[in-house]
Amino acid sequence: MSLSLWLTFMGVIIALIAFPGPSALLCMSHGVLHGHRKATLTVVGGAMAAMCLMTLSSLGLGALLAASQEAFMLVKLLGAGYLVYLGIQAWRSTTSPVQPGDDASPPHPVQSGMALFRKGFMVGISNPKDLLFFAALFPNFIQLDQPQLLQFVVLGGSWFVMDCLIMFLYAVAGTRISPWFARGHNLKRFNRATGSLFIAAGGVLAGSSR
Repeated sequence: MSLSLWLTFMGVIIALIAFPGPSALLCMSHGVLHGHRKATLTVVGGAMAAMCLMTLSSLGLGALLAASQEAFMLVKLLGAGYLVYLGIQAWRSTTSPVQPGDDASPPHPVQSGMALFRKGFMVGISNPKDLLFFAALFPNFIQLDQPQLLQFVVLGGSWFVMDCLIMFLYAVAGTRISPWFARGHNLKRFNRATGSLFIAAGGVLAGSSR
């Protein structure tokens, strides 16, 4: 793979990853509630989900979803349902006020690192359109006259690094604004706002087409 092609790929994916979506919202929310150190597990969970989607696309699942309306609809509704579920959880949250500091003090109840990783992974993998996206994106940056597996590793690794970096910045941003949530009513508003956004994202996903 040529350097110029890789740099073009990097420019494309930085713009795509940085654009705020459900994963960015989750990372920022966990940065507010748990601090950016614990939210790192959310970040890694989302990045691992992207790796799984890339692999599944390369194995042909993206093409299967593109060809089967029923399979696409089933996966889409499952993903939309999970986003709505997260939104309802946020609305019903009784999280304690966040204490200001270098890293937000964990509220009660404390979520385990595995729970944060799982949420990041599930949000990242919940959109079947990402399978179609990866299936459409990667062929544009694969040079057929060179070893394709190595190129796929380079592209996938580049995505993973940038995904982790940018989502971590969202988590840090959440931690930086956490002092505003030292008052319980502000945190309640934040939970309801993020909950509404997750529900809206689930509704958009459920109503979307390929």
